[in-house]
Amino acid sequence: MLVLASASPRRVQLLAQAGIAPDAVDPADIDETPQKDELPRRLAFRLAQEKAAAVAARHPDAYVLAADTLVAVGRRILNKPVDEADARRMLALLSGRAHRVMTGVAVIAPGGRQASRLSETRLSFKRLTKAEIDGFIASGDWQDAAGAYKIHQRAGAFVTQLSGSFTGVVGLPLYETIALLEGLGWKR
Repeated sequence: MLVLASASPRRVQLLAQAGIAPDAVDPADIDETPQKDELPRRLAFRLAQEKAAAVAARHPDAYVLAADTLVAVGRRILNKPVDEADARRMLALLSGRAHRVMTGVAVIAPGGRQASRLSETRLSFKRLTKAEIDGFIASGDWQDAAGAYKIHQRAGAFVTQLSGSFTGVVGLPLYETIALLEGLGWKR
């Protein structure tokens, strides 16, 4: 049995793209507050592991897959925006500059064996005009997305350069995810 420890419809869609359908979806409910001086890379990795552990406790005989995605500009972490003003601030920060998207992935197998990986993708955005930001905000695409954007939707037109995993930016790096699952003995 495969349990996806996430409420993200994008992660379900990405798994389906790889021909994988989780047997259950059971989101973890954990505190995602960064620890004092915690860097983005460590935060994404830690949160994926904690989500997997929380859900594995409820499904000890299943393979549990968890992930956490965040956007970072230097040491600044851009989580999901709380409102339009927050989304505008994030888009202005990303405009015309490079940033990183990190997705931590963790799998816990029946019996407690576990493995984790971090996918890091570097992206650059074009310089955004006020009209582009206004149109993007009006579209609602900023909602429920780390860094206020979803690369597989309208924001894909802002990307001038990408080095790394496209699916990792969407929310679940498929290569790394399948390698972790199969490495722990999961069979399709």
